[in-house]
Amino acid sequence: MNRRSFLQISLAGFGACLAEGQMLGQLGSLTLSDARIADGLKEALRVGTNNAVKLVGREGGYFNNEVIKILLPKNLRMFETGLRAIGYGPKVDELVLSMNRAAEKAAPRAKRIFGNAILQMSIDDAREILSGGDTAATEYFQGATSEELTTEFTPVVQRTMDQVGVTRQYRELLGRYKNIPFANSPKLDINNYVVSKSLDGLFYMLGEEEKKIRKNPAARVTDLLKQVFRGMGR
Repeated sequence: MNRRSFLQISLAGFGACLAEGQMLGQLGSLTLSDARIADGLKEALRVGTNNAVKLVGREGGYFNNEVIKILLPKNLRMFETGLRAIGYGPKVDELVLSMNRAAEKAAPRAKRIFGNAILQMSIDDAREILSGGDTAATEYFQGATSEELTTEFTPVVQRTMDQVGVTRQYRELLGRYKNIPFANSPKLDINNYVVSKSLDGLFYMLGEEEKKIRKNPAARVTDLLKQVFRGMGR
């Protein structure tokens, strides 16, 4: 068994070992302070990721948040302006709403993936995150989970958009736009676009939750969180 695997197994059994008074024997070379720091950080990350997923994974989680609301991309703004000019504004608004609803449906899938990433975190990862910048954990999650999240979100987004007719709406609007003189047909893989913007919004909100825990003692909702961040001078 390599050192990394030993540390992960030791951390998983930390609570049970403590209750049985066998902590030092089970942890071996891992010190109590390291275990406390790692457990505290993991608890902080569970709180932060759960909060972020809850915020975006509900109706209006994206659409009602102007910071992460999914709009048509900048290279389609002429497309949008042209359609609104010929009376298709409500259809464009419907398309935008549907894209955001698809993101809101997909977001809860992130909870399991974030949970697995936390379990796999090493002591070195924990120390680096805890002593890092205001969004060090968010950056860790982006690197560790983006590929899996994209794979998980894609079928949900596609299925949801098919159900509410997003792809059909987009193609219909594209057909109307082509009838505008001198209009160039825009190109967009709308499913990939919505998945990408869904993840952008999720990670943005995760970053905001992380900042709260780092900077605001009131956001540290357990004794362990308070103890660890106070011990690190935060």
